[in-house]
Amino acid sequence: MNLALVGVGQAGGKVMEAIMAYDRRAEVGFVEDAVAVNTARADLLGLETTPLDRRVLIGGARLKGHGTGADNELGADVASDDLGEVMRVVEDVATHEIDAFLVIAGLGGGTGSGGAPVVARELRRRYAEPVYGLGILPSRTEGNIYALNAARSFVTFVDQVDNLLLFDNDAWREGGESLRTGSDRLNEELARRLGVLFSAGEVKDGQAVGESVVDASEIINTLGSGGVSSLGYAATAVDRPKPRLFARKRPAPDVGDSTNRILSAVRRAALGRLTLPCELAGVERALLVAAGPPEYLDRRGIERSRRWIEEQTGSMEVRGGDYPIESDYVAAVVLLSGLADLPRIEELKGIAVETRQRMRELEADADAPEELRDLTWSGDADTDDETLEPLL
Repeated sequence: MNLALVGVGQAGGKVMEAIMAYDRRAEVGFVEDAVAVNTARADLLGLETTPLDRRVLIGGARLKGHGTGADNELGADVASDDLGEVMRVVEDVATHEIDAFLVIAGLGGGTGSGGAPVVARELRRRYAEPVYGLGILPSRTEGNIYALNAARSFVTFVDQVDNLLLFDNDAWREGGESLRTGSDRLNEELARRLGVLFSAGEVKDGQAVGESVVDASEIINTLGSGGVSSLGYAATAVDRPKPRLFARKRPAPDVGDSTNRILSAVRRAALGRLTLPCELAGVERALLVAAGPPEYLDRRGIERSRRWIEEQTGSMEVRGGDYPIESDYVAAVVLLSGLADLPRIEELKGIAVETRQRMRELEADADAPEELRDLTWSGDADTDDETLEPLL
């Protein structure tokens, strides 16, 4: 599946480049083009592989290249003001070569959480290709203002894309890691999952073709009904025997072992650490991809795995297929779409409502320090505290 990536904000740009790095290592070429959008000049200059003519500074006249300071309303405003600059760069993308856009952003800061929904909405207005979102949720240690931003951005972003994939930083952090080391590791983990998913069906010259190919249409149909999605991944090493002397092929693996290996990998992918923790029951649609050496991709294993996911989710819309690649691993990616029960999102919304109320109280408190009273909430003061206004 060929993608045009649009990374908005600092986190969006870094995740975008991690996906590009995976694509180069795998030598697949599913990333057709990439555009970075930011209000901070330093963040744009810090990118390593995005071409200079694909880096767009927005809000320059207003922010002088210094960013939004975690103000996502400001991020939405400057993105709207400079949307023409962004679209002029996107127009240079060979859209006839792509199957979809993927707009990537961290939802806790200012530029990405505010600007990504603006960019996604305009892409959907101008182009026929699907526009998907990839949102990075902040960890609990980042503070309440980031939870507030993430909750408001989610409410807006999910309505402006054809489907929103989420990655929860909090579910993936490990103790003792530095912020830089942790971010790099998480970006690589996310890129691997997305890379296997979007690489499926992209066959190069001389590469084996799967018995049941997962192509762009299968991914689009799984994501096509909107809502929120999560990704699972698992891999297991295989001991590939060396070809016998004078033999043209490697010895064939045991069929039963291949079947069980695929089923085990799919179960671990679906029940293990997902990009967004969720319950399988109630998932509307799912897609599984088994990747690895062709001789280990047993069709019965894929079919048994597909039926198992149907049983676990209660969905009849479960697609599956194989992706033959030369590797010492058999990997499984499971895409779960149309998620109904989202505890992490509900938690963020609850924090956001409490934070908003506290900000109002500080604004009204004449004895509060001036710097705290300046943290005003610009939404409608009469809005019910149980709801969140969208950014747009």
